[in-house]
Amino acid sequence: MLLPSDQIIDPGACLAAIAQELAEHPGPDSRDMRAIAVRHLTEVRARGNAALAEAFLARPRDARALVLGQSVLTDALVRIVLEVSCRWLHPLSNPTESERIAVVAVGGYGRAEMAPASDVDLLFLTPWKTTPWAESVVESMLYMLWDLKLKVGHATRTVKDCIRLGREDITIRTALLEHRFIAGHEPLATELGDRLWSELFRNTGPEFIEAKLAERAERHRRQGGQRYLLEPNVKEGKGGLRDLQTLYWIGKYLHRVPAARELVAIGLFRPEEYDTFRTAEEFLWAVRCHLHYITGRAMDQLTFDLQVEVASRMGYRDAHGRRAVEIFMQDYFRHATRVGELTRIFLTELEARHAKPEASLFGIFKRKKRVREGYRLVQGRIDVTDEVAFLTDPLNLLQIFEEALRTGYLLHPNVMRMIAANLTLIDDSVRDNPEAVRLFTDMLLKHGNPERALRRMNELGVLGAFIPEFERIVAMMQFNVYHHYTVDEHIIQCISVLAQIERGELVEELPIASGILSAGVNRKVLYIALLLHDIGKGRPEDHSIIGAQMARRIAPRLGLTHDETETVEWLVRYHLLMSDMAQKRDIGDPRTLRDFAKAVKTRKRLDLLTVLTVCDIRGVGPGTWNNWKAMLLRRLYNETAGALENGLENINRTQREDEGKKALREALSDWPQADIRAELARHYPPYWQGLPAETQAVFARLLRGLADDEIRIDLHPEPDRDATRAAFALADHPGIFSRLAGALALVGANVVDARTYTSKDGYATAVFWIQDGEGKPYDEARLPRLRSMIDKTLRGEVVARDALKDRDKVKKRDSEFRFPTHIMFDNEGSDIYTIIEVDTRDRPGLLYDLTRTLANNNIYIASAVIATYGAQVVDSFYVKDMFGLKMHAKPKQDALEKKLRQAILEGRERATQ
Repeated sequence: MLLPSDQIIDPGACLAAIAQELAEHPGPDSRDMRAIAVRHLTEVRARGNAALAEAFLARPRDARALVLGQSVLTDALVRIVLEVSCRWLHPLSNPTESERIAVVAVGGYGRAEMAPASDVDLLFLTPWKTTPWAESVVESMLYMLWDLKLKVGHATRTVKDCIRLGREDITIRTALLEHRFIAGHEPLATELGDRLWSELFRNTGPEFIEAKLAERAERHRRQGGQRYLLEPNVKEGKGGLRDLQTLYWIGKYLHRVPAARELVAIGLFRPEEYDTFRTAEEFLWAVRCHLHYITGRAMDQLTFDLQVEVASRMGYRDAHGRRAVEIFMQDYFRHATRVGELTRIFLTELEARHAKPEASLFGIFKRKKRVREGYRLVQGRIDVTDEVAFLTDPLNLLQIFEEALRTGYLLHPNVMRMIAANLTLIDDSVRDNPEAVRLFTDMLLKHGNPERALRRMNELGVLGAFIPEFERIVAMMQFNVYHHYTVDEHIIQCISVLAQIERGELVEELPIASGILSAGVNRKVLYIALLLHDIGKGRPEDHSIIGAQMARRIAPRLGLTHDETETVEWLVRYHLLMSDMAQKRDIGDPRTLRDFAKAVKTRKRLDLLTVLTVCDIRGVGPGTWNNWKAMLLRRLYNETAGALENGLENINRTQREDEGKKALREALSDWPQADIRAELARHYPPYWQGLPAETQAVFARLLRGLADDEIRIDLHPEPDRDATRAAFALADHPGIFSRLAGALALVGANVVDARTYTSKDGYATAVFWIQDGEGKPYDEARLPRLRSMIDKTLRGEVVARDALKDRDKVKKRDSEFRFPTHIMFDNEGSDIYTIIEVDTRDRPGLLYDLTRTLANNNIYIASAVIATYGAQVVDSFYVKDMFGLKMHAKPKQDALEKKLRQAILEGRERATQ
């Protein structure tokens, strides 16, 4: 334990103090006696908890000692409460046989595993039907325990009741499995234990296993089904404490072992596997206990804001360009992976002992494929016929994964154990062996589901052994709300997406990428580039640059030619280029297309980069890919492909203007020719390059007959873009963009793209593409309220700056993310505008603050492109100064940057108050 038991609580002294006060105040009623007892118990509980908390801070990873100490404290409290209830509140001078009671701990408390805010689960056992005396004792005990602010789960039953209910309800049966006598009439508890094993547990092992595994599968499904979710539930999540407890429950149920270490003696675990069990359990319990201390309640979800504090309390520190929280979470996920390995080993060992018929327990269907010589099937899984012979050739450590892919069988845990224990056989001679390279690339290219082999190789350490550079990113988390998975799991998810596209499963969702793969590309280059695209993560340098340097060394080892290596290196170096161009730049600006086309140079590289970009975005996590991003990438791909085919000289503003006017003529075919000519003449050249024809047609109708004091609004959901188009036409005046941004922020709209233009006759035409809080277009039913709030704000009835104060807040779970503000002035990315790129933490009022600052400094905003990455945002503004010129002067840039930073800082302080 962390402390000797008498330093946690002294039950004798506490009881003596209660007895003395009761003696000094003779004749109090039961309520007063309870109050006296509770006051003393509250004091000793507070002292005990404080002592344990202080000792745990000094030894922040010694969780086993803490949970035992918490159980010792709780045991003492329960015993004192029973003594008070029986001795003073409900004394019996001559109790009968029926007037006996045993207090038994069940569930986690029965295991003597108590986190600081764990529930206290109690079973009150009586011999026969509960007597009025027993009811009174239990009631008084519960009142005192509740007054102590303990969360008590309780039941009053006879032994016969326990057997009957345990037979009917697997949850009750599991709780009873871990019963432990606390106080009272011990023979009752002994009888319960004997009858549970003789009447309930015996011969019902297969039924219990099936129920526990079904329960486990459902729990994982509720928690997201992934071991690498970045806000895991320490108790209920995949690879969490409940998985370890399930192993122990099953082992205890079948073999009546008193402690998890006994699983070694009965052969279910090897000693080194039990060591892994204990290490993972200790780590997970430490995390859970720190969560309880930080939040002051039973909190088991390791949210982003809590991860930082838990890491600090457990002694993690920033190192080698990585935050302490990232190092901590990498440890967490590695433990979770080991728990998964233990689960497979344990359950298969049970299966070998026929604890449950194979098909029902594991869902293994009989397959007809035969395994190659040297292998055999054991319980439907691949095992080796001769371990010594197998290990004489290290190539077998790779070949067995290909055999599993070829046949569709899983690996037997015997094989997993053997592989994990012999990873040192995979040395440079294996890595440089052409046959090893062939085996690895065949797994990527020849079986249609490479992610299955990669994930198992990664979990067993083979992938990191064969590609040592990969080992560093195993279980590495990226501390931001954008990435849903660890770096290694993200890469495997990306490869899974690529395989899905190749299998023709995503043709409707990804027509461009599907068409590229159908037409044919160098698949080896694409798979290797995806495998290596994030291999530079977790270092101080730009991961694209360092990753490309690593790819230059790794690709030849994987059998790529000089030209293929060069292409892989380029893809890794520029794997974010297409995404950045599509999401952070105005694709309607001809300069954007020319610059992107010059960067990719060839149609082959464009095709490869497009598929890699799609897989990379979709591999980030559920919900990251949407129709807006799909539309941007399709447009960028199609226009760049056309430019590469027809020549970059054809991408110019004059051509765009002619095409735009022609398209608008067709859209307004029902208008008189004079009105069409007037509409075509009223706009400056940039208007024709930045908007689709359907939006220009909307503006033409809004502007038709518009009065100087009139504001016209058109709201139109565009599901194919996952956004609602909000178009505004009104008389132009300074700061119009900022006022519109404020109005949209007030209704909770997220702006993803915006354009504003001034006509030659002095009208502003502004269009915003917006999404609701779920990243979707606004429902039709919500549009009237949206229109009303926007109209009030534009008319000055609502002042955005004041109204936003209460809404412009940073969520608590996002508060620990670090997003240093970067502001860049780019005079090369557009022919006629300066691009101001602001990369910072997102919040509801940010766009309004930035655009108001620009307007106050006489900066004209032509367009804004907004790219959001979880809690981070990159706002790119295409601007001119008050004279209609680019901002070339460095002093002016510096002055404006200072004001933008000040606006961000003031807004952030406001948002965190």
